[in-house]
Amino acid sequence: MNSLSFPLNAKWKLLILLLAFFFFGFCVGVYLGYTRGIPFVGRRAIWSIGIYKGSSPFNLAPYPGNPILTADDVTDVKARYVADPFMMRKNSTWYMFFEVFNDADGQGDIGLAISYDGVHWSYEGIVLDEPFHLSYPYVFRWKGRYYMIPETGDACTVKLYEATDFPKKWVHVKDLIYGCYRDPSIFYYDGIWWMYAYSEPGILHLFYSHNLTGPWIEHPESPIVKCNCNMARPAGRVIVFGEGILRYAQDDSLRYGVQVRVFEIMKISPRKYEERELAESPILGPSGSGWNADGMHHIDLHRLDDGTWIACADGYRFSLVFGLEY
Repeated sequence: MNSLSFPLNAKWKLLILLLAFFFFGFCVGVYLGYTRGIPFVGRRAIWSIGIYKGSSPFNLAPYPGNPILTADDVTDVKARYVADPFMMRKNSTWYMFFEVFNDADGQGDIGLAISYDGVHWSYEGIVLDEPFHLSYPYVFRWKGRYYMIPETGDACTVKLYEATDFPKKWVHVKDLIYGCYRDPSIFYYDGIWWMYAYSEPGILHLFYSHNLTGPWIEHPESPIVKCNCNMARPAGRVIVFGEGILRYAQDDSLRYGVQVRVFEIMKISPRKYEERELAESPILGPSGSGWNADGMHHIDLHRLDDGTWIACADGYRFSLVFGLEY
């Protein structure tokens, strides 16, 4: 006689009960890993890049074909994600520089894409790779030359690069500021160079210089934001148009990169600084679905010849991963 003398229906009931307990335990593990950071299961932020257009810096709509760049478009390295886009137009061609997180060495490189209409982009490859992490490739033009100040916080300097053959060849020119700063954001206003630079926790510094290559001096009212993670970290190009200056900031109060807020600079001089958040803020945030379902943290705006605006931005959605959390 078989030692398992349960009737057939009882065996099935036992099997179903065991499967139900297993499924319940699995669901609990997934939930706890996703929400509490338990190593059994976690979530990875999948960053992509999109295009926005509008009649003003405060009236923007997403391009229907978003995202226009993802990690799958990167062909020369194994990319985990793409983020932090900055654009530059030369003649009739748009050039976009952005972070490519390279899975091979676990750090960011600077990638390039090209477009002839601003919405259809072709990936061209990695144009800047260093022994340290690179991101936030803040590219700008000055006196006919092209420069870039990427984030090089892991090297504990703010580094200036110049294009020797735009857009693909860049050389290091000078270390502008020493310190482990994140997302340095430079702009020229009223005959002076200004630069925001972020440091933990929630601190925004302001520097100025009468020359691009320095010397750079920290503003007497710096840090201008202290221990406030919902408005300190830069979120893209500082916009100077007419007499107005707009500063964009990441809102990291709930988690990293939830939305983008905008501030108007009311007063800026080597002695004084004053800003206010605009009523239109935040201007970008999670859509609830698709490529930017869970957050956005960067924007680079450009005014077109017809007076309208185009912007590149990044966003992310969470994806479940087992054993690790990103």
